[in-house]
Amino acid sequence: METKSKEKIRNLGKGIIKQLDEKENPSITLPVRSLSNIYFDQEHRLIKIGGKTSKRHYLNVAHTKKFMQTMLVAAECKKIIDQGVTTSIRDLYYALKHTIQDTKENTFDSQGDSDPILEDLEAALNLLREELHMKADRKGYMAGQIIIEDAGDRINCAKMGSSGWGIPSDVEPEMIKFVESKAEFVLVIEKDAVWQRLNEDRFWRRHRCLIITGKGQPARGCRRLVNRLHNELNIPVYVLTDADPWGFYIYSVIKQGSINLSFLSDRLGTPDAKFIGLTSKDVPDYGIPLNVTIRLNKGDQKRIKEMIKYIWFKPKPWQQELRRMLKAGYKLELEALSSKGIRFITEKYLPRKIKNRDFLP
Repeated sequence: METKSKEKIRNLGKGIIKQLDEKENPSITLPVRSLSNIYFDQEHRLIKIGGKTSKRHYLNVAHTKKFMQTMLVAAECKKIIDQGVTTSIRDLYYALKHTIQDTKENTFDSQGDSDPILEDLEAALNLLREELHMKADRKGYMAGQIIIEDAGDRINCAKMGSSGWGIPSDVEPEMIKFVESKAEFVLVIEKDAVWQRLNEDRFWRRHRCLIITGKGQPARGCRRLVNRLHNELNIPVYVLTDADPWGFYIYSVIKQGSINLSFLSDRLGTPDAKFIGLTSKDVPDYGIPLNVTIRLNKGDQKRIKEMIKYIWFKPKPWQQELRRMLKAGYKLELEALSSKGIRFITEKYLPRKIKNRDFLP
């Protein structure tokens, strides 16, 4: 990993030097990351970035500062890689922020300036930020039937108590190895509270699986881990979220990637993931009381109408679910299942869904 990353950064620098030697205006070629260059690859079922590129020139008043920032980030990444250490994207910002000599201009005014530059570098070099030795705060947990090796330490995720194994931002094979697994599927859960219910009930033991929560929208490390578990262990992935536009969006990001990180979809998306619930159809099917539903607001209605038009929600079952939700006029949180009993989700709802393969594609 280090050799490839260093080589790509070094080649970027050599390209700039060559342009200077040839008395050219130094420039960096970057993929265009706007909606105009994003498309849905129907063959691979992933959101992808197109072939459009742009150039960031040094001798261009509109580009000069970002050109300088890109070079600073690239140089710092190389230095960190050379030292054989990792650092956080927050530390990166502070390490590079200073006032330019003889000016009142800062290299970076906020982390909101440095984070997009790091993403530009990832896209330009076709590298994950973790391959550049940058990491973000860990977000998400896993428990279940797997033994992993984390930075050389062997960890049994079936013996992690009530907390589970904290998923780091860097889950590449060099850092996280799958040693032994008895899991038959992966269950990705939107909410931490629901994950804790399943962990306390040892759902993963009775159903021989892994349970993962991203605590809302999963971070990149969590999505990359799900991608690896599916592809390397050849086990299915089921996603459990609220029955609302936000929950459906979380599922879509896990499944085919996101527009913002379209240049990483092949490593972050899991096109074979299935949606296990919650759905508006579950209300009559499972006898969920209407008094625990939540009325759709105008924002929800607008979002659902937009989602109906998305190509990745075109399969008939999804069209039926989205239109059914609009007609019913309500949404549901996963916690609504507790109206049927605290353990209803682990003892009745999920086992029945899995047995009947009652999934949305």
